[in-house]
Amino acid sequence: MSLDERRAKSTAWALTFADLVTLLLTFFVLMLVMLSDAEKRLSILLEKLLDETYAEMTTGLSYENIAVDRETKGIKITITGNLFKSTSSDVDPNYYSVVDQIGQLIAKSDLMNIEERTEHQAFLQIIKEHNMSLNVEIRCEGHTDDAKLPKESEYPSNWELSSARSLNLVRLMNKHAGMPEKYFSALGYGEFRPIIDVSNIDNFQEKQEARAKNRRVEIYLDAFFVEEKVSNLDIEINI
Repeated sequence: MSLDERRAKSTAWALTFADLVTLLLTFFVLMLVMLSDAEKRLSILLEKLLDETYAEMTTGLSYENIAVDRETKGIKITITGNLFKSTSSDVDPNYYSVVDQIGQLIAKSDLMNIEERTEHQAFLQIIKEHNMSLNVEIRCEGHTDDAKLPKESEYPSNWELSSARSLNLVRLMNKHAGMPEKYFSALGYGEFRPIIDVSNIDNFQEKQEARAKNRRVEIYLDAFFVEEKVSNLDIEINI
């Protein structure tokens, strides 16, 4: 056997191994492309569903002190004005009908009733095929202005006040919407996330108007996919 033949024989395994690695890489690339296409398809369908819900909210909540915005993960409803009494955490009864309307719009939306809507069954089937589930969250975030609370206030700071306000609004909205509490959460940020920085405003009237805009409640209706976990009980091992 010549030297060249011996060299060819000794490196033959390397060529076979390289072919195997190439095939595996090709397989993984194809899998990534397939997963990417599936995720894009699901995202497009979810965006369409959120756009439909956003259109319903925009039409139903046409008030001067309520703004409805389309966010990346869902929809944001911002309520300004005298939603709460002075430095209290109680919702003003004059706003009960508005809170009721918001709760009803969310409760009756396609997003919250997707499993009962025949037109969305194909969407649900695609989600199931990819071992995913659709999660929906209703998050309420309370914000105050930077004015200090009076000494007789029942809350030590704006932080506690904003938290109590968002929680009371969630409870009221949940009551009107009639949805399970698992969908709701409440947060309070006090004066620390203002829309307008009032520290550089000298004019008293302008500062008061800016503070009024900072006093707000934001309701987020978010939707996103979560990968389902496979239970060990669902896996059978045959020995």
